[in-house]
Amino acid sequence: MIYKRIKQLVKKFKKYKIDGYIIPKNDEFFSEYANIDRLKTISNFSGSAGLAVILKKKNYLFVDGRYTIQAQLQSGKLFKIIEIHKFLPHKILKNLTLGFDPSIHTRKQLNVYFGKSLFLKQINNNLVDEIYKKKIIKTKKFFSLKNNIAGENYKSKINRIRKIIKSNKADYLFISAPENVAWTLNIRGSDNPNSPIPNCRLIIGKEKEIFLITEKEKVSQIIRQKKISKNQITNPKNLKNLINKLKGNKFIIDSLSCSILNEKIIRSKFIIVNNNDPCYKLKSIKNSSEIKNMINAHIEDGVALTKFIYWIKNINKKKITEVDAQNKLEKFRKHNKNYLFPSFNTIAGTGSNGAIVHYRASKKSTKSIKKNDIFLCDSGGQYKYGTTDVTRTICFSKQKDSIKNNFTKVLKGHIAVATTDINKFNTGKKIDRRARQFLKKDGLDYEHGTGHGVGFFSNVHEGPQSITKINTVKLAEGMIVSNEPGYYKKGYYGIRIENLVFIKKINNKLRFKNLTLAPIEKELINFNLLNAKEKNYLVKYNLNVYSKISKFLNSAEKKWLTNLF
Repeated sequence: MIYKRIKQLVKKFKKYKIDGYIIPKNDEFFSEYANIDRLKTISNFSGSAGLAVILKKKNYLFVDGRYTIQAQLQSGKLFKIIEIHKFLPHKILKNLTLGFDPSIHTRKQLNVYFGKSLFLKQINNNLVDEIYKKKIIKTKKFFSLKNNIAGENYKSKINRIRKIIKSNKADYLFISAPENVAWTLNIRGSDNPNSPIPNCRLIIGKEKEIFLITEKEKVSQIIRQKKISKNQITNPKNLKNLINKLKGNKFIIDSLSCSILNEKIIRSKFIIVNNNDPCYKLKSIKNSSEIKNMINAHIEDGVALTKFIYWIKNINKKKITEVDAQNKLEKFRKHNKNYLFPSFNTIAGTGSNGAIVHYRASKKSTKSIKKNDIFLCDSGGQYKYGTTDVTRTICFSKQKDSIKNNFTKVLKGHIAVATTDINKFNTGKKIDRRARQFLKKDGLDYEHGTGHGVGFFSNVHEGPQSITKINTVKLAEGMIVSNEPGYYKKGYYGIRIENLVFIKKINNKLRFKNLTLAPIEKELINFNLLNAKEKNYLVKYNLNVYSKISKFLNSAEKKWLTNLF
């Protein structure tokens, strides 16, 4: 099937006078998780990040370190798999004319990946859609968050944004990232499979101008609430007409999510004075209501996960598969009336599958969970109102010292991050070193970041902050990040321990406070490798888990949980 689609695509090259075609993972809204997945359509690769280049006689799939094994398994027969951080496309591809769809690429994206060594040809109709158009289910209407949930009304947010527009001596801000529109207007939607994000865009003027760019039928509820009026709604097809009617001469756009197509429309009349949407930074600082709601969501999620861990370790007596396990965890979450849906597709990998960093179990790939294997489960949920993401590594029998030692080194890195003095280590880059230090002493490492920003009832991955080898964004009170060091032995097992944490000022010092409430696997720890402070941290953490969720557990679950500290 994939082979036929590639052949159909290549046949179109002659018509458009191109040597190849570029296919990114993202859709027109640059969503991480989208209903339209052209990259999977043409390559079978289902990871959350990647880029394909189809040539007449050769195909390339560029992925990051999280996905090299998965890409090889899913696409390796028809594609040469390249780790993009080691070899950018322009380092490999030379003297070619490549076609691209300007609605799904940004100028920054193309410049980074393809530089000036290749000729890029704009093709306004998407060639993958011409050979395979997936039917999109009609989405539900947008809805509003109440002020006590959002913590700040939308008018206040717009006023803050207008001050930034004026300080940049601009006339308008084009908010092209839907998650930023959702934050600004305190609205949510159902346009994406794992995020409550409404696919839309927004223009805010320095005075009173505001235009929501979406289909009118999606916003009837928002109009009834007088959050926006009918004459402030513009159909996406009419963006050019709207831009031509606007007065002034300067725009702020977003280099991360403003497509080349939309940038050209704006540039046809306006000067671009800034390429940074201020909403990313504004929404990264969670207010007290958002933090409170996230805490409550994590208590509910912690109950589900703890019940699942108890079940899979102590109650389950059947031979189950990875798919069985992830379905059972989903059932535990669904017992909660506030649970909506997963915040991403669950990663449930046993044995060698655990070594595939972002493995997805399917009916075809699923393995039975064996007693001697260790089992990695990375999952999360969207709740009313909050977003969770947690990883636990679980065992069912006594493990080799080498596995326990590696798990303990990962745990030490996890604790080092959790106990960071953020006044001293104030960027993700500085903290990332703390997470890896114990593995690196033995020449070990992992091919992913130590942590990512997390949204409030929004995308599970959110910038600008993250804990990686390169992120230099200054961390601030109210930010939420994940803390997830790991270790992966290809063909054998994977280890990862992930909690979400938020930043709080305590005695004039910025500290991480745990949101995630679920026990850490005691049977995988070599306590001889932990110092007194680390042991004390672990006891306090498990005590906190017990104090927050024990009232929701039955007597057997409570007794088991008390044995962990």
